[in-house]
Amino acid sequence: MTELLVGDLYNFQDLLSPSEAAVVLRVREFLAAEVGPIANDHWARATFPSELIKRYAGLEIAGAVHSSLLNGWLALEMAHADASMATFYGVHSGLAMGSIRTCGSPSQQQRWLPSMASFDKIGAFALTEPTGGSDVAAGLRTTARRVGDEWILNGEKRWIGNGTFADLIVVWARDLADDRVKGFVVPGDAPGFTATKIENKIALRIVQNADIVLSDVRVPEDDRLQNANSFKDTAKVLRQTRSGVAWEAVGVMLAAFEIAQAYATTREQFGKPIGSFQLVQDLLVRMVGNLTASLGMCVRLAQLQDAGRYRDEHSALAKAYCTTRMREVVGWARELLAGNGIVLDYDIGRFVADAEALYSYEGTREINTLIVGRALTGESAFV
Repeated sequence: MTELLVGDLYNFQDLLSPSEAAVVLRVREFLAAEVGPIANDHWARATFPSELIKRYAGLEIAGAVHSSLLNGWLALEMAHADASMATFYGVHSGLAMGSIRTCGSPSQQQRWLPSMASFDKIGAFALTEPTGGSDVAAGLRTTARRVGDEWILNGEKRWIGNGTFADLIVVWARDLADDRVKGFVVPGDAPGFTATKIENKIALRIVQNADIVLSDVRVPEDDRLQNANSFKDTAKVLRQTRSGVAWEAVGVMLAAFEIAQAYATTREQFGKPIGSFQLVQDLLVRMVGNLTASLGMCVRLAQLQDAGRYRDEHSALAKAYCTTRMREVVGWARELLAGNGIVLDYDIGRFVADAEALYSYEGTREINTLIVGRALTGESAFV
């Protein structure tokens, strides 16, 4: 593959097929041209570049059948350009479209997925609630009550990415009749549905997160995801997207390393580039070590997915490990840039802030640790 990434020290890109490498290169060039130059400005203003939505359709990657390695690498490339735009894409193509692919009937898939793949319809995923995060499986308070051929939804959701402008929102609610969690596709303009942008964020500022209120929102039975009958079905979606967050963490690490490495070769102190100093080289080596170990874990994870040997603990460990290593890498990169690391002009400040959100969403480190711990011991330590 041409244009190798300097941080891919072990050349993991060589595992992509020629056709996959061509897709990655096309996406990388698009992101460098369209996202990179505007990311800091939109991040500073907490605005979303809506004009880019239809241009993503031209990449022809949403909804396409890819290997897990290519899907992962695309998530890496998105985050390498900007973590907020990676989140936008992950919510739309991973969480929202993934819910319909995994839990929708064939007719539902045909009804919604093509328009979402072309970005004519944008999706969101409403699971997290104001009073619940890690305990959402047992603590989900949004309710669904069936009346004839309709369902009536009531409740609140929080931190819903794309929530302010999504056309279709996958809402997870507890059926009052059987106490099971079910999924519903709700139009963004449904009566009783309101979405309010969350202000004053210090991370993923480009992402338009929303507080959502559902007040007697009526949803036809035809819009209930027919294969979402308990939280176990919700978890199937999360297992897939959790691995994507691990890849995103690698993308953030890669960006941080590249920024630091380039700075070390151009910034001079004491009459020579700081890259000639032992302590600076030590920071760079620690960064690329974290990056390489995390990328290797993600590549193996993708191989297990494609081989049908993929389990919950695999994605949980990758998410916990890679986001923890990411936090270290962005901190070291900021340290290497010293004072210049805290201004947007040098990009790294944006990645430092955004890393905090990636570290927390799709399951905290502690929750993912308990998933892995349960697999290792056969004992559940969840409360």
